[in-house]
Amino acid sequence: MVRVAGRFRHIVTKTAATLLSAAILLLADNFSLSPAVAEETQIPLYKITIPMETGKDVTVTTSDGTIYHVGQVFALPQTTRWPSYTASAWGTPGEVCASAVNALHMLVSIEKEKGRTLSIIPSETIAPAAGPGASIVISSEAGTGIFGAWAPPVGSKITVVKKATGPDAPLSAKNLPVRGDTLLISVLEKDFGYVTEIENRPGGRVILWSKDGYSIIARVIRPLGGTGRFEGTMFQKTGALRANHCGVIDFSSSQRGKIGGFQIIPWDHALFSKEMQGSWDMTQWMIIGPTDGKSMMGGKPPLFKEVLVPGPADGEKLWDIWSTYGRRSLLLVRKNGGAWQRLPDVDGRNDNALKDITHLRIYFPFTAEPAE
Repeated sequence: MVRVAGRFRHIVTKTAATLLSAAILLLADNFSLSPAVAEETQIPLYKITIPMETGKDVTVTTSDGTIYHVGQVFALPQTTRWPSYTASAWGTPGEVCASAVNALHMLVSIEKEKGRTLSIIPSETIAPAAGPGASIVISSEAGTGIFGAWAPPVGSKITVVKKATGPDAPLSAKNLPVRGDTLLISVLEKDFGYVTEIENRPGGRVILWSKDGYSIIARVIRPLGGTGRFEGTMFQKTGALRANHCGVIDFSSSQRGKIGGFQIIPWDHALFSKEMQGSWDMTQWMIIGPTDGKSMMGGKPPLFKEVLVPGPADGEKLWDIWSTYGRRSLLLVRKNGGAWQRLPDVDGRNDNALKDITHLRIYFPFTAEPAE
């Protein structure tokens, strides 16, 4: 009930239209309306506006109409990237397919079972997955703004607002933004639960905790043992989420300015992606699989869509203290079954640095005061 109250705090306003939306949401809960219908009536937590014109401000507008300036458009894309990284094709065209401190990737289309992407990157970055010339460059520090406090989760919908002719419509191969248009990213707050706990051993349980209790949503196939040199971790602090996309959860194990981290990936990414074949032999990847031993996990919430975000960098603030503290994907660990603690600092590749970690806990982002 805590999460539902937090969601309705942003929905319920004094306007009749918004009250109607809240009523429809209640009906969705009581009469099992389809998720698509309920989602269409939910007011976004905030919207990101990106003008397709250099020098223009990138802004965030919250549900109460407050506007925050989070950077400027530094450069426009010349193309899109195809084929993009393998897991991009597990997203939905017209949605964010990766959210990270060093890039946002947007899925344009799926062609021959491979994703075509358009990216947004900060002017300070290392983002090989973006591809040359296929990015909107924002004059923003990596790990901040829409790459930090205001980062949209995977699955956030993208609209192209046309300057001239044509109606506003979702991003697609036939509706790419051109100079003068505006990209609008709508961010919703989804309620999938509070925390995921992982037993770091072969066959270990991946447990989702929510207001309804707990459920086992996956099993560990290959446990985590060490750290690796994932370049984007240089823009994130220890124990914070570096990136989430349809095939990866990437945490930094090093302080900002240094490189070191580990990844949790679904078994379909480890099985079918050429770039991930080394994950079966190296210790900086944890591989998890479905409880039924056959389902695909890539691109499925809550681990690989709709929930996890990097969260505010040190010094960044959102609209209140609860959002500033809560809207991040925190990580705690247990060593040899002991007490929960912060992830230790480990730089670079170290194959045995995390071998004594027996449990991991990933806290889901929240924006509501727990007492509500």
